Amino acid sequence: MQKLRVDRVLFGVAVTLIVTICLPLGLMPEKSNLFISEFYSWISNNLSVFYQLFGIFTIIYLAWLALSRHGHIRLSQTNEKPEFSNFAWGGMLFCAGTGASLLVWAGIEWTGYYIAPPFGIEPRSTQAIEIASAYGPFHWGITAWCFYALPTIAIAYPFYTKGIPYLRASTALHSILGPNAANSVTGRLVDLLAMLALLGGAGSSLGMIAPTIAACVAELLGIETSFTLQLVIMLVCIALFSASVYMGIGKGIKRLSELNVILSLVLLTFILVAGPTLFILKSSLNTVGVMAENFIRMMTWTDPVEKTGFVETWTVFYWAWWIAFAPPIGVFVTRISRGRTIRQVVLSMILFGTLGSWAFYFVIGNYSLSLELNSIMSVTESKVANGMYVTIANIFATLPFSSLVLVVFTLVCIISVATTYDSASYTLASTATKELTAGSSPARWHRLFWAGILGILPILMMYVGGLEIIRSGFLIASFPLLFVGVAMVVALTKSLNEIPIRAASNLAGIHPNSNAKPAIQYREDNISGGQ
Repeated sequence: MQKLRVDRVLFGVAVTLIVTICLPLGLMPEKSNLFISEFYSWISNNLSVFYQLFGIFTIIYLAWLALSRHGHIRLSQTNEKPEFSNFAWGGMLFCAGTGASLLVWAGIEWTGYYIAPPFGIEPRSTQAIEIASAYGPFHWGITAWCFYALPTIAIAYPFYTKGIPYLRASTALHSILGPNAANSVTGRLVDLLAMLALLGGAGSSLGMIAPTIAACVAELLGIETSFTLQLVIMLVCIALFSASVYMGIGKGIKRLSELNVILSLVLLTFILVAGPTLFILKSSLNTVGVMAENFIRMMTWTDPVEKTGFVETWTVFYWAWWIAFAPPIGVFVTRISRGRTIRQVVLSMILFGTLGSWAFYFVIGNYSLSLELNSIMSVTESKVANGMYVTIANIFATLPFSSLVLVVFTLVCIISVATTYDSASYTLASTATKELTAGSSPARWHRLFWAGILGILPILMMYVGGLEIIRSGFLIASFPLLFVGVAMVVALTKSLNEIPIRAASNLAGIHPNSNAKPAIQYREDNISGGQ
């Protein structure tokens, strides 16, 4: 049995930096809020175009990778079958990549675009409605899942096919830093950046969903929502995902993810049937057309003339969100993807992730929009008067059997938080473990430690400044990872091109003259296997 040792250097530096960051947030909330906001403004105003360029480049690169000869490479040193079923695997990667934030934004994101639409469109017009319905699915669609797929392949390829015994972000850079990249200064810096970005991103996400769950509970109990209620909800969520982390991937994360997918499908089906079914279906199909028609413009629009701030407030914020989560999500999806091919991982992540996210936006978002258009409930006014979290609870309260629907929605939110955070805890513990071979998991105490740390940051963020400080935190945490993403592309391309086609076929166990379908698998004999 492998002895799991903590990387004391990485662990110690990470904990020290976390304490250094948390103390000012707790002791000087106003000054901390001002500093973070100013730093955010500088990055968004001066560097936002690089986020957009990176998004475009990532899509093109992954399209080439999936459709090239490299797509046949199996992420394994032997012809192993996938460890998890397609349903379990798809559920885990989807839940880890979206979390409960999808439930928050799906119902109310359109309001921001409806009131202040892009491209100079008149607010609250028919055109504003159409573009408002499309921008949310655009932000949660193909580009987002490409951001996740890139580090997944960059980490999984060396980890599984070359036996690099480190399940970390720096594993992706082995071909330019060497097989011992994880122990180099640059490698440790990359891992540290990934850990801090995950802590900032995951902490921000929980700080966003806890008020939503609290608003639903308040609606059910007929009480006012408060910071105390939000704190209690957060502690319950932390306890749940800590228990899941303790049980491990097979018993904890896998089962919660499967349950979450089933409950989500039940919830979406009920809203579709009980709500304005025809409107939801028509609007969803129309949204696909609007996205397809405007995709290139949405990807490249920088608003250089009017400078309304739309791009920085929405698109760059989302790209920063995905980039902050990308390396740690890549680590987790690597762990559950042994035995699958590069093409399968890339295309499945994009397909499962995009269609799953769109389902929430199409059903919940269009139901919410129908309430506004039919004057059943003014979602836009409720958001201004009561805030986004209470508004979400009010939207679900308009459905038949509203109490039961709110209970199911609350359960889905809680389980979604748990699946996101137990995968995050697993990733943090994996990164701070000295060596971790395929099929192994970090020590339980180590996973539980990071589960506790993940619960501290959102409490401080809510205390300091709410949603705006959360937005700022995402952007700041993600910026250094732009450079890491570029380095991953360079390293992965270099590594993939090291073996010629004929050699690759021989290494896959396929005779050059054979007509067998090439399930190509690379392995470099000059690197010792550690799996």
